[in-house]
Amino acid sequence: MKRFGSVLLHVALVCAAIFALAPMLWMLSASFMPTGAANVYPPPLIPKNPTLEHYRTLFGQLAIGRYMFNSAVIATSATLLSLLVNSLAGYAIAKLRFRGRDSVHKIMGAALLIPVQVTMLPLFLLLKQFGLVNSYWGAIIPSIATIFGIFLIRQYALGIPDDLLDAARMDGASEFRIYWSVVLPVIRPILATLAIWTFLASWNDFLWPLVVLTDDARYTLPVALASLSGEHVQDTELMMAGAVVTVFPVVVVFLMLQRAYVQGVMVGSVKG
Repeated sequence: MKRFGSVLLHVALVCAAIFALAPMLWMLSASFMPTGAANVYPPPLIPKNPTLEHYRTLFGQLAIGRYMFNSAVIATSATLLSLLVNSLAGYAIAKLRFRGRDSVHKIMGAALLIPVQVTMLPLFLLLKQFGLVNSYWGAIIPSIATIFGIFLIRQYALGIPDDLLDAARMDGASEFRIYWSVVLPVIRPILATLAIWTFLASWNDFLWPLVVLTDDARYTLPVALASLSGEHVQDTELMMAGAVVTVFPVVVVFLMLQRAYVQGVMVGSVKG
């Protein structure tokens, strides 16, 4: 009976995985179909005459490589700066004693209830005052310090023994040296989780780059793909190729680092 239940569970999981992956697999298949082949009914599952013409169009005529470079610069910069700023803030709120620490923590908790869309207008006006609209920095800055990232680091840093930090202070280590040499190695699993989360969120972000970037030469991949869909809305296969180019890098990154991601989530939940 126990074996039957296990087999039934695995069958259900396989079916759920196939159901979830089916749209992505068809997207990949359609990207290799000749123009118009994906619009017949019923749509074919496998291309009869595979072609790379849509990928040649994307990288040759539509300069999709430029948009990939923009996305890579913004996502990578946002990830690296986010790790630094969020880890500093999360560690400080978790372990350092200063006036107003509890108030800051409560205010940040309340700020989580505010929808991101509500903050876009004041953030846009603020960046406009600093001349950062239509620049890489304008797209990067909102991802550098996030309440979610600070809370994630804080919850993990609470598990660091105070005796370990006090021993480093007695040895004459500065607070930054303690952070760099003691805290960072301990919180490495949650840093990996935050890095993957931030990179995926920045790479896939559509709304904020659409708001802050006005020059199409600085568009990220999601924004560029949405712009292309208006001109090539009837070319389903070309749009599927663009979607594959957008999704493929982040899928590869996640598959390579999924073990560190899951480990960080599991350990962080236990410590929290």
